[in-house]
Amino acid sequence: MALQLYDTRSRTVRAFTPLVPGAVSIYVCGPTVQAPPHIGHLRSAVAFDVLRRWLLVGGSTVTFIRNVTDIDDKIITVSAEERVPYWQVAERNHRAFSQAYDALGVLPPTGEPHATGHVPQMVALIEALIARGHAYPGVGGDVWFSVTSDPEYGALSGQRLDAVQPSADGEAAGKRDPRDFALWKGAKPGEPHWPTPWGEGRPGWHLECSAMAEDRLGETFDIHGGGLDLVFPHHENELAQSHCAGYGFARYWMHNGLVNIGGAKMSKSLGNSLLAADLLERVRPQVLRYVLGAPQPRSTLDWSEDVLVEGEAAYSRIETFVRNALDLLGGVPDDEPAATAAADWERFATALDDDLAVPRALAVVHEAVRRGNAELTARDLVAVRGTLGGVRRMLTVLGLDPVTQWPAAGASLEPVVDALVGLVGEVRQQARAAKDWATADRLRDQLAAAGLVVEDTPEGLRWRLAVAPGH
Repeated sequence: MALQLYDTRSRTVRAFTPLVPGAVSIYVCGPTVQAPPHIGHLRSAVAFDVLRRWLLVGGSTVTFIRNVTDIDDKIITVSAEERVPYWQVAERNHRAFSQAYDALGVLPPTGEPHATGHVPQMVALIEALIARGHAYPGVGGDVWFSVTSDPEYGALSGQRLDAVQPSADGEAAGKRDPRDFALWKGAKPGEPHWPTPWGEGRPGWHLECSAMAEDRLGETFDIHGGGLDLVFPHHENELAQSHCAGYGFARYWMHNGLVNIGGAKMSKSLGNSLLAADLLERVRPQVLRYVLGAPQPRSTLDWSEDVLVEGEAAYSRIETFVRNALDLLGGVPDDEPAATAAADWERFATALDDDLAVPRALAVVHEAVRRGNAELTARDLVAVRGTLGGVRRMLTVLGLDPVTQWPAAGASLEPVVDALVGLVGEVRQQARAAKDWATADRLRDQLAAAGLVVEDTPEGLRWRLAVAPGH
């Protein structure tokens, strides 16, 4: 089965065929860095990371561009409130985004253009739109896109032009139609600005992405992605200005679903945002990635503490199998997975090819883990070796392999903890041999209080971290 993806513009699931065979070009709207990231940002990052990993596994090269909007109204507002330069606000929050992406194992982008680094490209795009009759100068350095000049306006979002509401600055001086949107905003006192043929000013939000996408990927590329909340007006306006400038622009439009909290969309304006940094203080990044990536990317994620608890339990089952299998086999095997693992992979691949049906793909992983646990109990080394290889192959696509995806998660302390647990285990065995059950139980409970789950096995005491959400 070839990869099928839901295309927002056509409102259908389409077979994905890249413009250049074997080479995929993707532009994803990255953060507007007026504030640090919340889980909605991370959900989008994980969703498109899985897509990218799946394309790479299929043998494609992937040029993955994720922009940074480092100048916009909200950044300027924070800058004024804090009395610091706009770039200081932007850089501080960009670092926070990068740290959060890294923590969740999101692959770094091929390129990460900043809006402020592409003003010449924006000016060239505006000039092309004016020359084609799709844009016009306003008053005081403003330049507007004429919505009525585009007969296809609304094609992405399904909006009818007569139903489009005025833009936020609908009554601005020199604007011909309240629905027209700003390509360039004339300078205001105290705000950052750049010179243009129409006067000093700064870019409009929608213009930035069209210019950066064309600069990095060319006039036509494969996939444009982002959150569902960007379909209108941001992506609709990107599409309009790019097509009217003569660009083919994106051939597929993909949008990830949003995160709801208590049945309401999460947003800064509603005051119900969950910041990534706060969550990562109490939730393992592996578990957070599992939770954010487990639903089908287009679906809404209803967030709750129960979701975290379930995610911790589900990922721990996978993690425990991998660790126990590695212990039994004495390390990472280097031979090919068995036939059963090949059958698992076929079902896993079929699920991901079907519009990234991650829940079905994860079901295959968990079925394999259950089978692998039975093989561990039977101490069937050949079967365990095959199942382990297959499970890790699938986990790598999802960014969840405990062996290679999370090397920093306590890796440097693991030998120390192993040695300490071994010493406690020896003392505990001596207590058990002396039938001093109270001491044996107390030692086990003390390990648990330190955040370690311990198991008595024929090979000795085995431990793993137990980090519960909310603790």
